[in-house]
Amino acid sequence: MKDSLFIPGEIKAKTSWRSPRTICIIFLFIAAVVALMTIAIVQSKPISQKYKYGIVLDAGSSHTSVYIYEWPAEKENNTGMVRQLDTCDVEGKGISSYANNVSQAGNSLKKCMDKAKKSVPKAKHGDTPVYLGATAGMRLLSMENKRASDEVMASVERTLRNTPFDYQGARIISGQEEGAFGWITVNYLSDNFRQAKPTMGALDLGGASTQITFVSKQSSVSPENSIDFRLYGKDYQLYTHSFLCYGKDQVLKLAMAHQLETDEYILHDPCFHPGYKVNKSLGSVFNSPCAKTFDEPSRTFTHIGEGKWEECRNSIRKVFNFSDCSFSSCSFNRVYQPKVEGMFGAFSAYYFVMNFLNLTTHSLEESKMSLSKYCSTSWSEIKSNHPKVKDKYLAEYCFSATYILTLLEDGYKFTPENWNDINFIDKIENSNAGWTLGYMLNLTNMIPAEAPDTPPLTNGGFVTVMLFLSMAIIVLLALSCKFFGRPSCSSPKEII
Repeated sequence: MKDSLFIPGEIKAKTSWRSPRTICIIFLFIAAVVALMTIAIVQSKPISQKYKYGIVLDAGSSHTSVYIYEWPAEKENNTGMVRQLDTCDVEGKGISSYANNVSQAGNSLKKCMDKAKKSVPKAKHGDTPVYLGATAGMRLLSMENKRASDEVMASVERTLRNTPFDYQGARIISGQEEGAFGWITVNYLSDNFRQAKPTMGALDLGGASTQITFVSKQSSVSPENSIDFRLYGKDYQLYTHSFLCYGKDQVLKLAMAHQLETDEYILHDPCFHPGYKVNKSLGSVFNSPCAKTFDEPSRTFTHIGEGKWEECRNSIRKVFNFSDCSFSSCSFNRVYQPKVEGMFGAFSAYYFVMNFLNLTTHSLEESKMSLSKYCSTSWSEIKSNHPKVKDKYLAEYCFSATYILTLLEDGYKFTPENWNDINFIDKIENSNAGWTLGYMLNLTNMIPAEAPDTPPLTNGGFVTVMLFLSMAIIVLLALSCKFFGRPSCSSPKEII
């Protein structure tokens, strides 16, 4: 009988790292880790906290406002969003009111410019551009008295040059510029350019002028009302027009002037509340190029309110010319306008008036009914309900709101069907809607003509890829544990 020979049981050899399977797992694991880290770094670059600043002064007809903007320094001409850091309303009226005391035009800005010094870090003062744009009030003054207009602008220039900021200029901007820059502002703040979303039209109403601007699919037949932009790689053809003398303050003078053409010096005004009675000088009405000159501006008349909304609207319609149009379609006063299209943002006085009367979300018919009731309310009750509002402004809300409805419906041809396409807005993303931001963006070349760099992946795509790579790494780790675990021995086998 042969001796039995016992040999230790077979040992399950650990998978060799040189095997194709091993190499493949190692390669895939390393590739997944590297890909995950690379995508995370590229997608989420560290954001610097350094900022740049800019200041724009809006020298309007009734007042001046100072706007201070900031944006990430490393993204100036790329994807950084400019935001409004601070604002300051200059005390007193607009700079055009200082035609007879020009030195005060510049002095009126000093308090707000001192506030701007505190808002902008001192180390950034010298690098912060400051611009002043004067609008319709100064356009009217320039028409009436060019010398006074030049002296007012020189006064504000001296003040701004004496600030620590980088003075870049003060000038009277055109109505077309005002409309176009307002359009840029509302669409920039709404992120419509970068997201390639439909743009929003812009409706701006000031004290001395009003602007309408929107993208039209119709070919322009009036070159003076057309302007082209290339923003973020896309071309935009805008229709824009500015109506001088059709801001809410000047159109009130126009409407009153029409009613004061008789020799009687008592004005029974349907646009003012019943019980309203104030003596005013004729000069307060006829002191503007928008209204004809009166021979006796110091003479007074009695302004009496009647609160009759339908008659008010009819009196306001008289300041428009709706009959003559040499184009295929017009707004008013023989001005070409294509059909309004898309959504609109209505800001400045549009918002302030409609918001005061709680009409911003009403339909057109609801607005008419509510306004008719408001205008017929007695002056004593109106004052009792709003004791903190100055009488001058409080008395004019009935007229201003009626004018807004007339301008939008009869002038720009909005209908009950598309009335809700108008959004009455004050701010977008905590920045005031208006022309100032668009003006600064244009002058600092901060809106690129071509599309800016964007992250390689959308947020959804980034999350999906990161989840996929993470799962792949987990699976590869599990395979590694299976194939490269500790060796084990089989039960001994007896060899005879």
